[in-house]
Amino acid sequence: MNFGVSFMTLGVSDVAAATAFYVAMGLNPHPRSNPDITFFDLHGRILALFDRTSLAEDAAQEDHHDGSFGGSTMACNVSSPEDVQPMLDRAVAAGGTLLRTPSEPPWGGLRGYFADLDGHPWEVVWNPSCQVDSTGRISF
Repeated sequence: MNFGVSFMTLGVSDVAAATAFYVAMGLNPHPRSNPDITFFDLHGRILALFDRTSLAEDAAQEDHHDGSFGGSTMACNVSSPEDVQPMLDRAVAAGGTLLRTPSEPPWGGLRGYFADLDGHPWEVVWNPSCQVDSTGRISF
């Protein structure tokens, strides 16, 4: 049995609005999407958007809807430091919130953060120890 990340499902308050945000970020909904759930193929891994309350129920969790930090982030690695700011700008133009302007982390590189419409934090990062291929896959 192989353990790996295949789906990342975000609980969202409005599937249609969240879908529009990610479309504005340049993603294309998969044909299997429907009004209740949107799928985006991220080069062999799937980002899914699903009603937050329904997702909490499915995971046997209580949804507090308090907007507090959920203890996780996602990252979008880019090919060069010059790509960080335009990705953050695109997120803000699509309705997201800038959480952190680009800065150098202790390990080197350049990173900034934005939140999507439901407050899910995304890091946009150029890491000099990672290679990003033309499909967006990374390797160390």
